[in-house]
Amino acid sequence: MSDEEATEDVVSGDGYAVAANLGALGEGFGFRKVRKELGVTAFGVNAIVLPPRYETPAHFHDEQEELYILLSGEMEIEFGDGTVHGLEPGGMARVAPEVHRLVRNTGDAEAAYVCIGGKDGYVGRDGRQPDEDDPAGTPIGS
Repeated sequence: MSDEEATEDVVSGDGYAVAANLGALGEGFGFRKVRKELGVTAFGVNAIVLPPRYETPAHFHDEQEELYILLSGEMEIEFGDGTVHGLEPGGMARVAPEVHRLVRNTGDAEAAYVCIGGKDGYVGRDGRQPDEDDPAGTPIGS
């Protein structure tokens, strides 16, 4: 398989999955099902590609907090209180479940963002570095 072919597929291994780019998760405007395609089970996650100058409908959630991360293009997020905040690629916005929000592509090219949703908190620092002599590993930062 060439490098070009590899970037168009989702590759899965024992306990992991990799999409080399957004194109591996679908084409065109709208939702790219990251959770389904990569097998994510601990939280919700989608990538969304918006056409130029497109505005999403306003929405809110009963329980799910969301984090929006702009990958490319120009985007702003408007909240129920009327405030509007622009995001640059790499920019992020966290939104509580009950807060009304809408997203708009403010540019003349497509905009792509990732939206991650979850409920009930942070797991904490549980990362470990592999250690040949200790199967439990060494906690990161120790």
